[in-house]
Amino acid sequence: MDPGPTPTSDRLSDYLAADAVVDHEHPSIRALAGAWRRDSGDPVTGAETAFLFVRDEVEHVIDAGDPRVTWRASDVLRERVGICHAKAHLLAALLRAQGIPAGFCYQELSALHGLNAVYLHGKWSRLDARGNRTGARGEFSLDAEKLAWPVDPARGERDHPEIHPAPAPVVVDFLMTAEPGPGWYENGLPTTL
Repeated sequence: MDPGPTPTSDRLSDYLAADAVVDHEHPSIRALAGAWRRDSGDPVTGAETAFLFVRDEVEHVIDAGDPRVTWRASDVLRERVGICHAKAHLLAALLRAQGIPAGFCYQELSALHGLNAVYLHGKWSRLDARGNRTGARGEFSLDAEKLAWPVDPARGERDHPEIHPAPAPVVVDFLMTAEPGPGWYENGLPTTL
C-alpha cells in the first residue's frame, strides 16, 4: 500500500518557517493572506483560496511565453508569473502566512516538476497549482490527489513522496542563476533531485 506523502521533518514548525525563498513575512504576502484568513476564518477555505489564486491568477511562464524568471515568493506575487517551482514557492508562502503548514514535493517528468503539500485536518495532502493549461489538471482536494500531471512509470517518470520544508537546493540554484529571455527554462532545468 502506498504510504502517501511523507514529511522529511517531524516538526510542523519547519513547514511554517520563512526564508529567502518562502518570504511569507513580506508585506504583500502578509496582506493578501491576512485578508483571506479574516474573510474566511476557516483554514480549508483559506488554503483553497490561496491555491486557486496561484493556479489561476499567476501565469506559468511556459503557457504565457513569458521571458521573466522569478523564484522568491514575493517576486512571484508581484510579477504574477513563474515556472511550477516559483508558483509552489508562492503557494507555500501564502499558506504559511495563514498559519497553515506547507511543504514542497517533486515529480520527475520530462523535467523536475514542483508542487506542494499542505497539512490540514491532521494529515498531509498534495496540491499542484501549476495552472490548468496545456493539458494540466490540478484541482484543490484534501481527500484525493488531483495533481496537474499523472506520473507515467512506463516513460521513466517518477513520483517523489517526500514533503520537504524548504525548496530543493538544485531548483533554487537553477532559478537564481537563470538568465531571463525566451525559453530560459529549456536549458538546465533540473531533471532530478
